[in-house]
Amino acid sequence: MLLSMKRKIIQQLLPVLLCIAWTGLFAQYTVSGTVKDEGGAPVFGVNILIKGTSTGTISDVDGSFSIKVPDGTTELEFSYTGFTTQAVAISKSNNTLSVVMAEDVNNLEEVVVTGLATSVKRSNLANAVERVDAGQLTGVASQSTVDGALYGKFKGAEIRANSGAPGGGLSFRLRGTTSISGSSQPLIILDGVFIDNSSIKGGLNTVSAAQAGGSTRNQDNPSNRLADLDPNDIESIEILKGASTAAIYGSRAAGGVVIITTKKGEAGKTRVNFSQSIGQTQMLNPLGVRQWTEEKVLNSAFASDIDAYRAAANSGTLHNYEDELYGNKGMLSNTRLSISGGNDKTKFFIGGS
Repeated sequence: MLLSMKRKIIQQLLPVLLCIAWTGLFAQYTVSGTVKDEGGAPVFGVNILIKGTSTGTISDVDGSFSIKVPDGTTELEFSYTGFTTQAVAISKSNNTLSVVMAEDVNNLEEVVVTGLATSVKRSNLANAVERVDAGQLTGVASQSTVDGALYGKFKGAEIRANSGAPGGGLSFRLRGTTSISGSSQPLIILDGVFIDNSSIKGGLNTVSAAQAGGSTRNQDNPSNRLADLDPNDIESIEILKGASTAAIYGSRAAGGVVIITTKKGEAGKTRVNFSQSIGQTQMLNPLGVRQWTEEKVLNSAFASDIDAYRAAANSGTLHNYEDELYGNKGMLSNTRLSISGGNDKTKFFIGGS
């Protein structure tokens, strides 16, 4: 009996509840209008939100908009880049608006454009960017200099020796010669600091006098400042080859930009890394020397030296000078130690080779 009475009460109240819900669902009204700037021009793409919610719309190309708001809504919020955000009061009787957006000069002056390659999306980048990480840079065989480690890693990068002297430095170009009198080297940025990669003579000719009064420019093994960097201390190298790099870094970037980032410490336990490699250097492709005989000497321009040749041949003092100069086998060894660590506030990295 009690269950039957409950059913009758629910059946009687159900239409009333549905009517209330239906009325609440459609208790809305429409707000429309236009959005213009202070000069009277329509503003396209203004964000128009019901204040305190994420529901909204945007203005069209004519600055017009229309939005349905729930009954009881009192404000709409208008926002757009370069203009001051403003709230406009609305009601059922005030549902046609004409909003004028005021320029926000202060925010416009705070816009900053950075020229770091790592902060630009590759899909939107106007430059040709290539990147080499630490693993690719050092590889299995450790390189002694950064420019040597870059050899063969970048497409379109011309890397060549400054001279034929042993121990000479390397220089590289990214976009070819761009000036007759100026430097054609790319701009090099090391952890945000510009570095000069000019070639500096070692002064060995002063001691050896090998050039004997001639030009020492190409025989004095000029080295570059990149040789001061340990390739094992580098985290990554990025090369910007596009012409638009000059718009970011100025005229010094006409030959391209090389951005070098060194390794940094990481928060956590102190880590100690130790490595050592040992190798051997030797001549791979000897060109060979001319094997002299008495007949060859007599038929050459050195026929007058036949007695000296006979004496040297009899005493066994004929030398293979290629083997004398380059035949020795040298031992190569490289030892590497690095320590890194820190906490959330301070991080450190110390490395040496």
